[in-house]
Amino acid sequence: MAPPLSSWPWASLGIYKYLLLGPLVWKVAQEWTEQGGAPLGSWWLHLLVLFSARGLTYQFWFSYSNMLWLTRRRRVVPDGVDFQQVDHEWDWDNFLILQTLIGASVVNGPLLPGLKHLCVWDPCGLAIALLLHVGFSEPVFYWAHRALHRAPLFSQYHAGHHSTSVTQPLTAGFGTPLEALLLTLTTGVPLAGAFLMGAGSVGLVYVHLLAFDYLRSMGYSNVEVVSHRVFQALPPLRYLVYTPTYLSLHHREKDSNFCLFMPLFDVLGGTLNPESWELQKEIYQGKNDGVPEFVFLAHVVDIMSSMHVPFVLRSISSVPFENHLVLLPFWPVAFTGMLLMWCLSKTFLVSSYRLRGRLHQMWTVPRHGFQYFIPAAKRGINHQIELAILRADRMGVKVLSLAALNKNEALNGGGTLFVERHPDLRVRVVHGNTLTAAVILNEIPSNTKDVFLTGATSKLGRAIALYLCRKKIKVMMLTMSSERFLKIQREAPAEFQQYLVQVTKYQAAQNCKTWLVGKWLSPREQRWAAPGTHFHQFVVPPIIGFRRDCTYGKLAAMRLPKDVQGVGSCEYTMERGVVHACHAGGVVHFLEGWEHHEVGAIDVDRIDVVWKAALKHGFTPS
Repeated sequence: MAPPLSSWPWASLGIYKYLLLGPLVWKVAQEWTEQGGAPLGSWWLHLLVLFSARGLTYQFWFSYSNMLWLTRRRRVVPDGVDFQQVDHEWDWDNFLILQTLIGASVVNGPLLPGLKHLCVWDPCGLAIALLLHVGFSEPVFYWAHRALHRAPLFSQYHAGHHSTSVTQPLTAGFGTPLEALLLTLTTGVPLAGAFLMGAGSVGLVYVHLLAFDYLRSMGYSNVEVVSHRVFQALPPLRYLVYTPTYLSLHHREKDSNFCLFMPLFDVLGGTLNPESWELQKEIYQGKNDGVPEFVFLAHVVDIMSSMHVPFVLRSISSVPFENHLVLLPFWPVAFTGMLLMWCLSKTFLVSSYRLRGRLHQMWTVPRHGFQYFIPAAKRGINHQIELAILRADRMGVKVLSLAALNKNEALNGGGTLFVERHPDLRVRVVHGNTLTAAVILNEIPSNTKDVFLTGATSKLGRAIALYLCRKKIKVMMLTMSSERFLKIQREAPAEFQQYLVQVTKYQAAQNCKTWLVGKWLSPREQRWAAPGTHFHQFVVPPIIGFRRDCTYGKLAAMRLPKDVQGVGSCEYTMERGVVHACHAGGVVHFLEGWEHHEVGAIDVDRIDVVWKAALKHGFTPS
């Protein structure tokens, strides 16, 4: 049987746990009706506002700590957070629900005076709260925390909190009910003391609770925000406030730095880690700033998906992207962000992971998909991509892979523009489409006799057609340009040219059940497909499946090798641990140590070579 207070009673409720706050909402609604307006003097309303404000405090620090373009140089632990930790800490806000419910029980009792009897602010209350925090909360938390690190309490109550060495602001809230009650005690006693002494105020409740949460989430942020120069100028200050490095050492070593916020109590208890201040100085100066060996250069797809990034909402970015209704209120913010990026931003770092000890990063060109089709924007986008390539070259990056529209033929010739303009590049520029073609081709059943190909004269369409005709598979290439079709047909060996057939209408494929889609299809165009047709896709964005009697494949993708570390967000609509094939193609290029650029037209002879190399390195079809 599980020890008491080691699991949450509402664990099985999932997202419905927030219904526990329903009675508070009902109380506010009652008072609103009775007073004919917002009940600003209601403790119930303040409890709900505090619940939201406290959650936003942790979210603010979470967003900041994951803005890697701002924080990468001062990250205490450079590793990323993986999906296991994301799921483990999913219900991090349970302690906020518990404390709100405890607050509601206090409000419903006789001890707390009504708001009409309280002033908005009383500085004496703050002084009393600070004294009680130092005299009661700090020593109680220190000794209780030390007790939680001893058997059997550690394994029963505290091991889950220490299950990862990479702290995040949300880690601060993750724990058992016993740990949450300890935090409630250390948070609540200073407030209770101030109120019992007649110095309580509404402002004190807000200031004390939000300051407490601010310091907690700051300490767990994994980003060193406190300069070592501050402690050099004011040495006593280092004993009065902890730092993210200080707390991270506790999570790593587990035998030192037990304090709540004040290292003074570790000094008095003999548990101060001697590395704390020197390590803090090294990290603040950029000790952990690593140089990536592989970079995937992505771009934003659209305004809604721009919120599917690790620094916005972890509950959204850790699952494949969908247009969630919860994101709609934030659309104006995302739209404003798009305008600011268009005017001011340069390519920036979004996420990173490690594969076989090597640092891989994803950079993003600050442009949305629709902007790639604005003629006037073409030069600016190429300039952004070129600056990113040159920056990677200066840093010592080995391979840079271009994503989706960043390698558009009409934009830069599949990356050829940059290689020709800078012939001495040390970084290898890769479009990754050789592996994309390989993934699509290996999805086609071996007994297939004919296929229908849209986007037939594109870079991928050309490679797919030339490969399939060598397998004696009839390829119906949808194109209105006889010139472009004949150019591709002549590239095929003479004995296989007969398998390439130009068609100009969708009706020509009404008896073909294998459609390779490289151009967006409307519902009217899809209706020409025979029942039972499977649509293989290499078009961005993917087509919408209108036919219930047909099946629709996803974009070409591969699952990362099992030894990948620090992947905690999904790549657009991909499943967890799955990346676009062009991303995987760049990684394979790096792992193989190939010295050539992979730009321009796809070398059909290398499709099988790249496919076998991907499988050799542990990539698997998704």
